[in-house]
Amino acid sequence: MTEPINQKSTWPLRHVIVAIVASGVLLLGGFAIGRLVMPADQTTPSTTSAEAGFARDMQTHHQQAVEMAIIVRDTTDNQDIKTLAYDIATSQGQQAGQMFAWLRMWGLPQAASDPAMTWMAQPTLDSESGDSDSTTMPGMTMPGTTMPAAAMPGLATPQQIAALQTATGADADKMFLELMIAHHTGGVEMAQALLERSTNDIVTALAGNIVRTQNSEMDYMNQLLAAY
Repeated sequence: MTEPINQKSTWPLRHVIVAIVASGVLLLGGFAIGRLVMPADQTTPSTTSAEAGFARDMQTHHQQAVEMAIIVRDTTDNQDIKTLAYDIATSQGQQAGQMFAWLRMWGLPQAASDPAMTWMAQPTLDSESGDSDSTTMPGMTMPGTTMPAAAMPGLATPQQIAALQTATGADADKMFLELMIAHHTGGVEMAQALLERSTNDIVTALAGNIVRTQNSEMDYMNQLLAAY
């Protein structure tokens, strides 16, 4: 017998169980991939490097995407959105595992003493060579300062996550698409910022993949949203 969906009295516990299992499996898979692809001759980034900051902050960013995807996957009746949510949870969970593995391989802590997103205030490669005057983003400061960094772009607020958890039907689908489009926009911004600040082949390869994949998914989500 198929279990009825959207039973609000049991859904939160089921959501927690699914999230724990899914995140653990994807993290382990990504961790293994991260260890396998790390070249022995690649220069090890420092803890204040753009690569380390990106690995830490993009893990946080991806983990929220996985959370939102799991929520809507378990509640939607739209098969296209269910499939998209599964793809997002799978790919971003695995990528988060890769970035976790990088920090372990580099001998760096998973958490930094500087505020989140501080790395995006570092000079770009062009600015270091004198080709550009753009070295910081609004509201951000260099590592080691006491000024707060800008908010992580695209993150949903706790209130928005709570609303998504309680939404149903078309309202839940639309809310998910709107939140995930904003989330992807922020993710692409972060990945592009890394590409402008790093020559590390492994890290830039993943960042480039994030830019391509999430731009494509945003196009698709806008198409789905237009149908509502």
